[in-house]
Amino acid sequence: MRMRWFGQSAFLLTDASGARVCIDPFGVPGPAMAARGMRFAYPPIAGVEADLLLITHEHFDHAAAEVVGGSPRVIRSTAGTLESPLGPVVAVAAEHDELAGTRRGPNTLFAFPLDGLRVCHFGDFGQRALRPEQADALGTVDLLFLPVGGGPTISAVGALEVVRRLQPRWVVPMHYRTAAISFLEPADAFLDGFATVIRCPSPVCDTADLPARDGETVAVVPAVPV
Repeated sequence: MRMRWFGQSAFLLTDASGARVCIDPFGVPGPAMAARGMRFAYPPIAGVEADLLLITHEHFDHAAAEVVGGSPRVIRSTAGTLESPLGPVVAVAAEHDELAGTRRGPNTLFAFPLDGLRVCHFGDFGQRALRPEQADALGTVDLLFLPVGGGPTISAVGALEVVRRLQPRWVVPMHYRTAAISFLEPADAFLDGFATVIRCPSPVCDTADLPARDGETVAVVPAVPV
């Protein structure tokens, strides 16, 4: 499976047959961010098509469905087990904050099969901890996309607890401070928790090129898009 990181929590995943899943594409930030001194400067997403589009919650940096072409099946901000062109998608209800979603709203955890792997994307997970029933609903996870930058989501410590609970083969950190983002923490504290960290030379990498080690989660870090 080829994965391409656009920045923040936006990814395009492509399987060996060419089927494409886009998750949490971002739009153009409004003037309110700049007025608050917040930098969001990832390159705009353009020329992307997908067969399936997943949106975890309705914030501008996750919910710009209009930037994705190809007439995809869109699943957004919901819960349940839903059909898609690529198989069943499990959408697990979660929260964007530690107060049951009353500050920042709901968030969806998505789990789905692709290219023989089970993929899970945590969106802007901000709960104090992953609840047992949520972990049970997600099931076995091979490839996990997880926010690690604190602020409106879990911290590095909380993210490491999620990894210990789900024990994926690979974890890809997202939603953290880079040269393009000013309002999150860096990924360093999270990555310090792993014996093996693979830093990809570009924003695109392939799971076929990644090591898989029994009993060990490998952290995979795509290069920051420029």
